[in-house]
Amino acid sequence: MLKLGNSIKNNPIILICRTDGLGDVVLTLPLVGMIKKLLPESRIIFLGKDYTFPVIQCDCDIDQFISWDNLKILSYKSQINFLREKNIDIVLHVFPVKEIVRLTYKARIPLRISTSHRIYNLLYCNKFQSFSRRKSNLHEAQLNILLLKSLFSDLIIPELTDIVQYINFKPVTFAPLGDITKDKFNIILHPKSKGNGKEWGEENFNRLISILQLDKFRIFVCGTQQEGDNIKDTILQPNMDKIIDLTGKLTLSQYISLISQVDCLIASGTGPLHISGVLGKLTIGLFPPIRPMHPERWQPVGKNVKILCKKDKCNKCRKKVSCKCIQDIQPEEISLILKQQLISNNKV
Repeated sequence: MLKLGNSIKNNPIILICRTDGLGDVVLTLPLVGMIKKLLPESRIIFLGKDYTFPVIQCDCDIDQFISWDNLKILSYKSQINFLREKNIDIVLHVFPVKEIVRLTYKARIPLRISTSHRIYNLLYCNKFQSFSRRKSNLHEAQLNILLLKSLFSDLIIPELTDIVQYINFKPVTFAPLGDITKDKFNIILHPKSKGNGKEWGEENFNRLISILQLDKFRIFVCGTQQEGDNIKDTILQPNMDKIIDLTGKLTLSQYISLISQVDCLIASGTGPLHISGVLGKLTIGLFPPIRPMHPERWQPVGKNVKILCKKDKCNKCRKKVSCKCIQDIQPEEISLILKQQLISNNKV
């Protein structure tokens, strides 16, 4: 049994602050699950952006969600009073934001945990873990858990293959969407990444669509409305007889439900890729070999994750929008993975 700090009670109210993207939030969920395992009587509150709420809603270990979008528009005094009324014992600044770090200090949360690599953390927090995310060899989910060493000094960070056991993710299921059928292998292609990472390229997705046998595969193309507009002429219209276009047609909750009902999702570093991973779907992630965008830091967590990434180290594409290293991954590599999955599913 890990030893908890002497000044910390067994049933604390813990605030987790993570106000960035979907994938970042998904990779924070193992931290939530580990807290619940180590402190079963704790109450966990998650502070995040509204658009990530459908992800938070699916995590059975989170007791309450606080919208940063709503909180930040209150007067500063009202923000402080709001947090004080929650009687929070501990705050974990997983993604430190100066405004929020200072707010939790003003709200007199007793234990305020973050990294020691930002000056404002040193001013407003009182427990620190010394590491650099950019330079670390650990995965993002492991780095998040590392913050818990401020509570459990003898905590051993789990291997990436073991982290999935700490995720308690159960989506709200809607009626089957987009003509999902059990007699075919249902695949989601998510070609764009909202500029959050290097992309595989529209030409590669077109080639993949062209080599997949339509009698065995049902192909859905997903993304936001803007992403759909961006690939309308290059992917959607040229393949309109081969795919089901769902770009801009789903809420995030509906998209999570869709992922839970299909067999596979293929994308570069996007939030849906991470959601697919924690749902145990065949998740094929396409990554560049560039730190800190590389899969060792950002690959999805899950039992059925396949990563495609060139082994050659490359920094030539770091400052470019496109990346030859990721675009050199051949569609035939993905096709082979899918065929092997068909064989194991007895669908060949």
